[in-house]
Amino acid sequence: MSGKLYVVGTPIGNLEDITYRAVRILSEVDFICAEDTRVTVKLLNHFEIKKPLLSYHEHSASHVSENIIERLQSGESCAVVTDAGMPCISDPGEDLVRMCRDLDIPVEAVPGPTAMATAAAVCGIPASRFAFEGFLSVTKKQRFAHLKSVASDTHTLIFYEAPHKLRTTLEDMLKYFGDRRISICRELTKIHEEVMRTTLSEAISYYETNAPRGEYVLVVEGAGEDNSNKDYTLEDAVKLAKELTEKGIKLTDACKEAAAVTGIRKNDIYSALM
Repeated sequence: MSGKLYVVGTPIGNLEDITYRAVRILSEVDFICAEDTRVTVKLLNHFEIKKPLLSYHEHSASHVSENIIERLQSGESCAVVTDAGMPCISDPGEDLVRMCRDLDIPVEAVPGPTAMATAAAVCGIPASRFAFEGFLSVTKKQRFAHLKSVASDTHTLIFYEAPHKLRTTLEDMLKYFGDRRISICRELTKIHEEVMRTTLSEAISYYETNAPRGEYVLVVEGAGEDNSNKDYTLEDAVKLAKELTEKGIKLTDACKEAAAVTGIRKNDIYSALM
């Protein structure tokens, strides 16, 4: 008889947010799969839980997944956790859940805090309908393609971002979204929790003199009449293309991206630049 995989939510900053059930399950399973065992062991030590830990992250070899599956099929039980929040969302644990489902291995959720839902609740921007977009790619081409694909989405958009990439992300959002309202949620549930509701342009100005610190959740209002039907001029398109080339994008690709955002013909943008 197969064991069971428990998907266990852990606190996103405040250890008091863990549930009684989560503590019990972590205490009862045979082993725990963790994104970063160094982070998880601190949580386990706090609640005096002693269980074998197995490192499971995006760089884990396929044999690690196979080992976990074999142990589950042999009857062992396992809890999968991430560093903070609900695992298996924008997280390598997603693949483990999929494999278990494919093999009819029982999977049970042990709900816990999630940064995206917490941010949606306190952001001050309507979020009854939102799209969770996770982290933007560090690869410029994929990053720009992602922003372009959601630029006309009327749902509120929620992103995760690290402090060292925050300024660039805000600048890129301004180019692709226009100057929308944004709620910048920092260090949620922690001592230095901060929620700043502002606009993209004002946020960029703020972080020119204030160094970003901590982990961020960005809640951006969806496209509406004010930001989805903007009439761009050739001058706007040329300016955008120039800014993209300054970020290392090839001239032809920059013109193509600027054309996609503004609706101005690529050849016209290229000719004006030349």
